[in-house]
Amino acid sequence: MNLRPNRTKQQTQYPTGQVIAAFGRHYSIKTASGEIISCVMRGKKGGIACGDRVEYQLTAAEQGVIETVCPRTSLLYRSDAFKEKIIAANVTQAILVVAAIPSFSEELINRCLVAAESEDIEVLIVLNKADLVEPAHIAMETLSLYRDLGYRVLPLCALQDVSALRPYLSNHLSVLAGQSGMGKSTVLNALVPQARRATAEISLALDSGCHTTTHSQLYSLDDNSAIIDSPGFQEFGLDHITEESLAWGFIEFHPYLGQCKFNNCRHITEPGCAVVQAVQQKKINSRRLGFYHRLQR
Repeated sequence: MNLRPNRTKQQTQYPTGQVIAAFGRHYSIKTASGEIISCVMRGKKGGIACGDRVEYQLTAAEQGVIETVCPRTSLLYRSDAFKEKIIAANVTQAILVVAAIPSFSEELINRCLVAAESEDIEVLIVLNKADLVEPAHIAMETLSLYRDLGYRVLPLCALQDVSALRPYLSNHLSVLAGQSGMGKSTVLNALVPQARRATAEISLALDSGCHTTTHSQLYSLDDNSAIIDSPGFQEFGLDHITEESLAWGFIEFHPYLGQCKFNNCRHITEPGCAVVQAVQQKKINSRRLGFYHRLQR
């Protein structure tokens, strides 16, 4: 699948809108005037993401066809050897939701960080269910590694109060992401109380009976801020990330990349490896190098 937008040489005069919901090959588009129309993609082209800016052509009242996808500033997606799964386009921030209970996968955190770094997307890690004192303390000890790297970590209880999260959302198109069962929907419903109603209305417009958690959907927070709710996941493939790009996805590796004795160093057991030496000198956490090795093909 080609996930990058294609544009023809011929200039068009089609109106533009933003994809605010994606249900299979059906998309809900918010027009420049604020109307919501139901669209399909012309032909068999795919790879349209929630958050995409698109050019469309009306075919009937509140219905249309997407002609092309406008150039993107970012594209967050996961992939394996068989398929790609788009998460969101044009986002400036990923809100990675984990929880004190049930336990979260640290490998999934690292995979999400690599994907976000590859697209220059800021990351905020939200620890939900922080009111559970002992489990939250253990979780924060695990997350301290990422906080020490410069990633923002915010503990909160979505069932009680999400006000601490709101300032982080200002002037961003954020995407809520995370493995299933972390309370991501609870966070969204606290931020956007009308989310359930809005989802039901769009599902009806698209003639879809699908549940909220199975599709990405965009909600406006104010004139300059919005948030995309994306389906939870249990795996996060990075087949689209080359091995060279993978190393750059670990931000603490940056000062040492290009400093190894061998240009093709894989940072495992090669002599003169600057990254391994940095681990030995406690400049890089050995846990992170271990995650890097597990992500290598």
